[in-house]
Amino acid sequence: MATGNTFSKLFGQSPFTALQQHMDVVLKCAREVQPLVEALVAEDQVLVTKMKDNIFRLEAEADTIKHELRSHLPKSLFMPVDRRDLLEVLMLQDTIANTAQDIAGLLIERNMSIPEFLRKPLLELTARCIDTVGHAADVISELDELLAIGFRGREVDRVDEMLKELNSIEDETDELGIALARALFDHEDELKPVSVMMWYQIIEWIGDLADYAEKVGDHLRLMIAK
Repeated sequence: MATGNTFSKLFGQSPFTALQQHMDVVLKCAREVQPLVEALVAEDQVLVTKMKDNIFRLEAEADTIKHELRSHLPKSLFMPVDRRDLLEVLMLQDTIANTAQDIAGLLIERNMSIPEFLRKPLLELTARCIDTVGHAADVISELDELLAIGFRGREVDRVDEMLKELNSIEDETDELGIALARALFDHEDELKPVSVMMWYQIIEWIGDLADYAEKVGDHLRLMIAK
């Protein structure tokens, strides 16, 4: 009984509330990557450091919500959702925040400057990947409505359309990432080998923001189908 009371105080009657709170913070964390990259383009190291600090703070906030949800989530939920599915979505959301932190940490650790040929396409990739995270957050925000109607009806169809759009946006980020990697390949001889390796890593991690957002959507689709 104590666990249930604690859970209710923290997140209300639905564990989806905690999942939504977590995703809200994850989205804020991911969105800070855009001004981080912009500050790097502007060669404003003070702002780069500020954005890094924001990302680390938000990642820690997301971790706190994650730990509270894991600790107080009842073993048995009287709702049409498996506890393991809920925790899997939580883990995937958390990986988005972790990836944003990895990006910020590497950019600060290496004190990297963006080559001119990477600047515009890197900003475009970053913006679209964050759009993908935002779209996943929109889907997560619909969970309470889905629960209220028992995961049936028109709302399910609407969410399915949102999930298809999420997949489409992620496909765009794949194309942008491939184009950016090709541009880096074409200019490899102009950069130090270590810098080349680091930029491939950054491009991959920025793409991972969208990839994990899509995985959140894919797992929600499976969860709703059950």
